[in-house]
Amino acid sequence: ALVFSILFQLLGLGAWLHGDNEDTLPGKQVAPAGTGKVLRLMTYNIHHGEGTDGEFDLERLAEVINVRRPDLVAVQEVDVKTRRSEGVDQAAELARLTGMHYAFGKFMDYDGGEYGQMVLSKYPIVRSRNLPLPPGPEPRAAMAVELEIPLAGAGASERLLFVGNHFYATEEERSAQAERLVKLLAEELAAGVPIILAGDLNSTPGSKPMAIRGKHFVDPAVGRTRTTWPSDRPRVAIDHILHPPAARFRFVKSKVVVEKVASDHRPVVTVLELLGDAGAGS
Repeated sequence: ALVFSILFQLLGLGAWLHGDNEDTLPGKQVAPAGTGKVLRLMTYNIHHGEGTDGEFDLERLAEVINVRRPDLVAVQEVDVKTRRSEGVDQAAELARLTGMHYAFGKFMDYDGGEYGQMVLSKYPIVRSRNLPLPPGPEPRAAMAVELEIPLAGAGASERLLFVGNHFYATEEERSAQAERLVKLLAEELAAGVPIILAGDLNSTPGSKPMAIRGKHFVDPAVGRTRTTWPSDRPRVAIDHILHPPAARFRFVKSKVVVEKVASDHRPVVTVLELLGDAGAGS
């Protein structure tokens, strides 16, 4: 047993299989349908690269991501060539350190560079859109990327829309941003396109912004405690991964990663199976 444990750690699998002191969120364990694609999804607010120890360390953040082996990651609070992050293009550097494709969406010019969010993807990004949302004291947008996800059948694929989010501070502003985003995605929602929303919504379950989204998106890990902020002693659940209730997703599991230093948020990892047509409605 010891030999296998050491092997798993060397392969980078130990954290996922053994929990790595993570808060596992037990959901209904569903056997793979065999018609789709299992997706590991992650959302992570990286606090412009600065850890709770005051150190800027993108390699540390990339390791938190790499160990979990995600297919798609919504990353919030990303600096591109700002003075406070010493001119580093954090989006390009995180993509390099994780070996993933990426798209960056600017909120605003800041400190000699740009500030916003990004999406990391294991799959090539077909198209990306930076969708403007009603601003608060800071501008906000949603980062939407389109992907073709390969399914189990030979040559079969499914269009997927992955949308990174970072809502602003007050409930009024967040509610307006939630309403606008639903309108911006209305065409895809009506067409039944599989959509995943992931990000720092600055909203707790049951709040007005989540209720607005709740008419169109569900939380597959609903009812489980998953506090994510602040990372040293989290008190509130404000980082979420959601999808439309009618979409072809099968929930597998979800967890909050117990990481206290790399950022002021803890990342969330959710595993869903995207079903092919044969699995729709099952």
